[in-house]
Amino acid sequence: MMTLDSNLVDELLKHYKTPEDLIGERGLLKQLTVALLERALSVAMDEPRSRAVHDFSVRGSPFDSLHSRMADTSAANLSEYDDKILALHARGLATAEIQAHLQGIYGANVSPSKISSVTDALIDEASAWQSRPLERLYPIMYFDALPVKCCDGGHISNKPVYLIIGVNPQGMREVLGLWMADTDAALGDASFWHAVVSDLKNRGVEDIFVACVDGVKGLPEAIKAVFPDTVVQLCIAHMVRRSLNYVPARNHKAVIDDLKHIYRASTIEEAERCLDTFAAKWDGAYATISQLWRRNWDRVTPFFAYPEEIRKVIYSTNAIELIGANLRKVTNNRGSFPNDEVILKSFHLALCNIAAKRAMPIRDWKTALNRFTILFEGRMPVS
Repeated sequence: MMTLDSNLVDELLKHYKTPEDLIGERGLLKQLTVALLERALSVAMDEPRSRAVHDFSVRGSPFDSLHSRMADTSAANLSEYDDKILALHARGLATAEIQAHLQGIYGANVSPSKISSVTDALIDEASAWQSRPLERLYPIMYFDALPVKCCDGGHISNKPVYLIIGVNPQGMREVLGLWMADTDAALGDASFWHAVVSDLKNRGVEDIFVACVDGVKGLPEAIKAVFPDTVVQLCIAHMVRRSLNYVPARNHKAVIDDLKHIYRASTIEEAERCLDTFAAKWDGAYATISQLWRRNWDRVTPFFAYPEEIRKVIYSTNAIELIGANLRKVTNNRGSFPNDEVILKSFHLALCNIAAKRAMPIRDWKTALNRFTILFEGRMPVS
């Protein structure tokens, strides 16, 4: 139990004269309670950002225009609770939950229409962010899906939300956008993926060196159709996650450690030997894992054609994993979403909340960039 510093207590009571100063409506206890709760909420909101600051950045972050709008709004039009409403919405809380938080912490009676008006202002900004121009070249691009529970006509089903992160020539990670499919089955529709990849091209992307995908059908073909020179690499993090689906938690670490020998091998021949060793050790209990890797071997191993500097960047998916983990916090808090618009608003704010305020490059990017320049001669901009 924390012990309060007696000097701090004396300082707080310096202006105490009557009981009203302590327990009245504007008394010290009421003000202190509000201040502590508000500070605790602020720390909770900032925690993901502090962990993320060295891991990724979001160029053209959705909060850029939001902060600008709020800064330009006169005090008469901007409620003192707008930023708190946005912070709570970013956590995935529904309107009734936001109302309860504001009432419980600040004693504020904020109407549902007020909360909706604040969050609805995000739609145009989210749409503008989603359609903003992109870089001409992304040496690496990561594709990953996040299942979101959505209530449609009283029936709750999983709606896949696709997240794409690009690494630009400066080594900065950017969230390029969010795309929603109606159902998991829609992800296997070639027209859906062609529309997503074509959207990237229409927004200015002309070349991708390596696209790391998560194994969904139709996506590799769509990428190759729009960007024929792109190497399609199956995301290693995705393969590891799929492998662990067949393993009890007590053996997760041991299996992960042995899988690392496969994808961190120096050559494809060494990787094949490591896969054989893995199978000899684990097939008795989890034969499905080695079968999974052998079945996808042609998509797993393209990065072995590249030097270590590039391989580390390709199979290390910390950036997209971090973002996905933070977005999953939103979906866990919410349970289910009533419609696509609420998903877009909540994820839009959550991306802002976890985005770094200062762009940070991928570690050792300069070394990888030099290799990319040699291997993809003529495709890397001189500047």
